[in-house]
Amino acid sequence: MDFKIKSQSLLVIFLLCCFFGAAVFATKENANEGSQMQTQLVAPEDKAVQGEPGDVLQSETNSVLKNLLTARPDLQFTVLGMSPIPGVYEVQVKNGPVLFVHEAGQFLLQGDLLQVRADGIVSLKEEKEINKRREIFAKRSAEDMIIFKPEGETQAIMNVFTDVDCGYCRKFHREVPQLNAMGVEVRYLAFPRAGIPSGSYDKIAKAWCAEDQQDVLTKVKNGQKVDAKVCEDNPIAEHYAFGNSIGVTGTPAIILMDGTLIPGYQPAASFAKLLGVSP
Repeated sequence: MDFKIKSQSLLVIFLLCCFFGAAVFATKENANEGSQMQTQLVAPEDKAVQGEPGDVLQSETNSVLKNLLTARPDLQFTVLGMSPIPGVYEVQVKNGPVLFVHEAGQFLLQGDLLQVRADGIVSLKEEKEINKRREIFAKRSAEDMIIFKPEGETQAIMNVFTDVDCGYCRKFHREVPQLNAMGVEVRYLAFPRAGIPSGSYDKIAKAWCAEDQQDVLTKVKNGQKVDAKVCEDNPIAEHYAFGNSIGVTGTPAIILMDGTLIPGYQPAASFAKLLGVSP
């Protein structure tokens, strides 16, 4: 981040907000104590192996869950473990957000947890997502992607979720030759923003089903008609679900091999600077 603040002051303010400014789940009078809730207790390793402290930890997490389920028996909660803030647990709501809940189970916060470091203020949530994406793309095969490779040695790789009806995706695609000339390999995955099925899906699926995928993808991005047909075994639905699972919400969405997600268009020269390659 571009600004600096005193770490001790920010930490004090955050802790005060955590314990005294948090929202409380509204308690329902007729709580359904028999509702079937799936919970998982995950203790930090340093406490779980110590016997008695681990028992105390389980007692605390049970108390947290009891209070949450009493207040909202219609939801399912999973205790992920202790957050970086002592006495505050990370609790996952099924199909919902991560909550930061005080060990007494009476106060909670919803949102991003920031950490003050010597080099700035860091989003711990985004840091986890970056690590997750880095591990995924390090192992994921590129066989189902449409790839535009440089003629010489590859200096960097960009994984790009794209939509053929997206204006900025088309603008980005026109600059792919510039990126290739700088040694940047562009790997496309499909992300039809209109969903599946849709006209956008039909167009982009034709590119993945074509014999010359690069040529057809370029043509459909330029609004040209193509003879290719939609095949049943195309990977578009898998790409779309995959993108949603790792934080893609629009196009173009560029994910670097270090896990960084860059939403939106940038000129090729900006990417060159970011990737450390010569324009």
